[in-house]
Amino acid sequence: MTKKIWLNLPVKEVAKSKIFFSKMGFSFNEQHDSAHSTCMMIGETNFVIMLFEESMFGSFAQNKITDTKTSTEILISIDAESREEVDEFAEKVIAAGGTLFSKPAENQGWMYGCAFADLDGHRWNVLHMDLTKLQH
Repeated sequence: MTKKIWLNLPVKEVAKSKIFFSKMGFSFNEQHDSAHSTCMMIGETNFVIMLFEESMFGSFAQNKITDTKTSTEILISIDAESREEVDEFAEKVIAAGGTLFSKPAENQGWMYGCAFADLDGHRWNVLHMDLTKLQH
């Protein structure tokens, strides 16, 4: 059965995207780097997000790439250990050139998070979830 899941995202410029995500603290597996792709690692389990130059992505996706200026295909969520980590992450996004489209705030009484768009318009959110406050 499946052992890992990798998320693949199209980007306009791999090098610029790598710099952007590096500024937020993400690491990369250099063994999978090329001029047209890079392998970003997230979290303790090393969840893989492959960033592919749009032309390369299109060749194997065999479908039109979503225009992230007018629509959203996916929202990628990242957990945070604290409210402070969410706030720090939001500051890193802005400093790296991303767009914060939802400032850090409480949501539903048990989540605290922010949401941003990366250089290519892919949407992400960073959430601290306090499950002790979750009402059933």
